[in-house]
Amino acid sequence: MKDDKLWRIFSLYIRLRDSDKNGYGNCVTCNKHIHYQGNHCGHFISRKHLATKFDEQNCALQCVYCNTYNQGEQFKFGREIDKRYGEGTAEKILLKSRQVCKRGKAEIEVMEKYYKERVKELKSLKQK
Repeated sequence: MKDDKLWRIFSLYIRLRDSDKNGYGNCVTCNKHIHYQGNHCGHFISRKHLATKFDEQNCALQCVYCNTYNQGEQFKFGREIDKRYGEGTAEKILLKSRQVCKRGKAEIEVMEKYYKERVKELKSLKQK
């Protein structure tokens, strides 16, 4: 089952989550002040690993340069995950990424609905 629609809304959620009311946040790896539009939802563990592709702790706002040209800056990303969520979190995400994960159509649709609601909530909070 394709998860393209889910990916688009999840990516938007992460970028909004990591930005202020004006849409700006800091790149997880270089700390550059960037706008959520035109930048990326970066992954500590590549999104090709389905078990962690939609793990919120595995993802953060990341500038195009770090995510694309610096291959995601995985080491720096992992250090930041441990700072944000507690020592050892990056290791737990790494272990989780090795699990087999298959999502059916129904699960993907539920996740899409969930993240659409989260995006709606974040946008309304940022407009205040």
